[in-house]
Amino acid sequence: MSNYQNIIGNQLAQAAITGTLATVYTVPANTRTYVKDINICNTTGTAITVNIHLVPSGGTAGTGNALLYGYSVAANSIYHWTGTQIMLTGGLIRVSASTTGATVTISGGEAT
Repeated sequence: MSNYQNIIGNQLAQAAITGTLATVYTVPANTRTYVKDINICNTTGTAITVNIHLVPSGGTAGTGNALLYGYSVAANSIYHWTGTQIMLTGGLIRVSASTTGATVTISGGEAT
């Protein structure tokens, strides 16, 4: 069993968000991950609705694990979330949007 003493901060994911639910990060084996910061950049001239799920290992994305659900990001703007969410080995960060044109950048750290 790990003591999780070695903590490394880093960018966990950066990806275009599309209309299809996609995994942008998976917690590695023998690791706990903390999510500290999420930026969503809408590069279009219209609002985009975004969903972000922190899915436990073996789970599926749904309302029970949504961090953002149906959140509207205004045209040509950025949404910035800060907080602390802990994820366990095998957990997934999954994202989707109402249309293409947004990018998500997620930062935090991994403890091994």
